[in-house]
Amino acid sequence: MSSRRRFLTGAAAAPVALTSVTACEDGEAAQPAARGRHTVAPAAAAPAGRTASNRLNFVVMLADDLGYGEVGVYGQRLMHTPRLDALAAEGLRFTQAYAAAPVCAPSRCSMFTGLHSGHATVRNNPWGPGGQGALTDQDFTFAEALRALGYRTGLIGKWGFGPNAPGQPSHPNSRGFEEFYGYLTHHHAHDYFPAYLWHNGTREEIPDNRGGAQRVYAPDLLSEHALQFVRTHRDEPFLLCLTPTVPHAPSKDPHPGEYADRPWTGPNKRHAAQVTTFDTLVGDVVDELTALGLADRTVVLVTSDNGPHEEAGTDPDLFDGNGPLRGYKRNLYEGGIRVPLIAWSPRHVRPGTTDRPTPLTDLLPTLADLAGAPAPTDVDGLSVAPLLRGSAHPARHDSLYFYRNHAGVTARQDAVDHGRGDRLAEALRRGDLKAVRFAPGRSLRAPDDQWDVELYDLARDPGEEHDLAAARPAQADALVRLMRASWAPVYPRRPFGVTLEVDGGGAEFDVTATLANGSARPWHAARLTLDVPSGWPVHARGPAGTDRLDPGERLTAHWRVGRPRVSTATTLTCRGTAHHGDDEVGYTATVTLG
Repeated sequence: MSSRRRFLTGAAAAPVALTSVTACEDGEAAQPAARGRHTVAPAAAAPAGRTASNRLNFVVMLADDLGYGEVGVYGQRLMHTPRLDALAAEGLRFTQAYAAAPVCAPSRCSMFTGLHSGHATVRNNPWGPGGQGALTDQDFTFAEALRALGYRTGLIGKWGFGPNAPGQPSHPNSRGFEEFYGYLTHHHAHDYFPAYLWHNGTREEIPDNRGGAQRVYAPDLLSEHALQFVRTHRDEPFLLCLTPTVPHAPSKDPHPGEYADRPWTGPNKRHAAQVTTFDTLVGDVVDELTALGLADRTVVLVTSDNGPHEEAGTDPDLFDGNGPLRGYKRNLYEGGIRVPLIAWSPRHVRPGTTDRPTPLTDLLPTLADLAGAPAPTDVDGLSVAPLLRGSAHPARHDSLYFYRNHAGVTARQDAVDHGRGDRLAEALRRGDLKAVRFAPGRSLRAPDDQWDVELYDLARDPGEEHDLAAARPAQADALVRLMRASWAPVYPRRPFGVTLEVDGGGAEFDVTATLANGSARPWHAARLTLDVPSGWPVHARGPAGTDRLDPGERLTAHWRVGRPRVSTATTLTCRGTAHHGDDEVGYTATVTLG
C-alpha cells in the first residue's frame, strides 16, 4: 500500500532528535503509511537560506469576475477605479491578456500551475458528478518555485479548491504557500459574511457573523491580513497572492459610498461598490509597500480570473463590463476570457502598453524568471520578464487554447452562445485568428463533423461579429486540429524536485530518494540528505551527491535503515539541495512510518 504526500514547508515545529539537522515542519501532519512500499511525490519547495536580500518581492492580486471593461483605464465610466488607473499609467497595461478559462476554478488552477485548460488538473467548476476540483501532489505552483529560493509566501483570500480540510495535497500550505488565510473551497467563497475562515490548518470562527449575522465583511479581514503579511516579512523576500472574492456574486458590500444615490437597482449599486472595494484593496497594498520602502524592489501584478458575471441581479450591460468585446463569464468569446492585467514596479517594469496575447499561464515562468528560481520546462506558459523590462521582442505563444466544460448557464451568456451555453466548447487563438467550437453535447469525443465551428479575425473584428468559417474552411480546420492536439486526458509531468520511497517498514528497510532537475539549466553541487531519528542505523548504498545535474537528469540515493524494535510513528525526511546559478535551492519530501 502506498502513501503519497508532498512535504509542507513552513516554520519549524518542535524538533525531533535526528541523525542530521532537519525536522518535520509545521502546518501539516504527515500521514502514517502502512507497511510495504511508500512513495512521496515530487516535493514542495523547502526554504533555502533567507537573507534580507535585494531580491525582488512579488504581489499578485486577483479579482474574482472582474470584466475587461470594468476598470477605468480599460474604458469603464460608471464605476471608479482610481488606484488601478494610476498603476496602469505608471506601469505596463496589457490589452490582450487572457484567463485560461471562462470560470473560476480552472482559470485559477492554470494561473497557479502554468498549464492551460487542456493540460491542467482542474478543468471545470465544482458542478455535476465531479464535485469540487482539487490540486494534487503532481501540481507545482509558482509559490513552490519561489519557496525553493527562500521566499516567504502567502495566499490571502479565495483558494477555490477542495476539500474543505487541512493536511491534504490540495491545501495552499501543501502547494507552496506557507501562510494561508481565507476560503478553501469554491462554494464557501460565495459568503461575504462567513462564520469562519481558514488560517493555515485552523478553522477560525468569526463570532460576529454567527447565525447569519452580517457584521464582519470578509474583504476587510483579507485586507488586514494582507497588510500584516507585508509588514511581517518586510525584511525578507516575499510573494503575496491576494485573491479577494469581489466582485463575484452575490453583490454584497456594506460600503456603498458614492454609489448609494445612483438610480440603479440595489445589486448594481453593490456591484459597483465591490469593484471600488477591490480598487481600494489594491491601493492599500501599494501604499503599504511605499510606506515601508519596498515599492522599488517589488513587482505588482493585478488581474482577474474571467469575464464579468450577471448573477444575483447584477447587469453587466449597465456597466459595459465587457467593453467592446463579445460575451460574459462562461463564454469562450473574448468577453468571457480576456481580462485586465496591469504590471507595476517603479524600478523593474517599463511603463507603457502591450498588445502581446498574454495568458495568465505565463505567471509561473515569469515570476520564477524574475526571482532567479528554477521552474519546470513542461508548463504551457512563457516568461514575460523581458517584456516587463522593456524588450520589444518578447517570446510569443504559437497558439492559446481554452476549454469549457460547465453545465450551468446564465441568460446573457446563453444568448451569446445561441442556446449552446451548456455544451462543452473549445477555443483556440493563433496569431489574429481565433476559432470557437461547440460540441453537440457534453462529450469531447464527438466526431468533428458534429461540432459547430466559428472563425474570427480579431485584428479586424475584436467583437467577434463576423464568422469566417464558411469562407475560410481550411484555416478553421487547421485551428480545430490544434485544438485536438492541445487537450490531453492526462498530462504526464516531467520529474521535478524530490521523491522519496520506503520499501518495507520492519526492523530494516530500504529508502530511495531522487532529486530531479526538471528545469532548463544545470544544477551544481546537488546533494540528497536523509534524516532519521537518533539511534537508528543508516548505511548509505552509494553516493548521495553529484557535481552537476543537467536538465532532465536525476540524482538517486539509496540507504538501508534499521529501526528499533520498539518505536512509535516516525517521520523520515529527505532534503535535496543544489546550486542554481549563484543560489541554493532546496526541495523536501517526507514519509511517516506507522
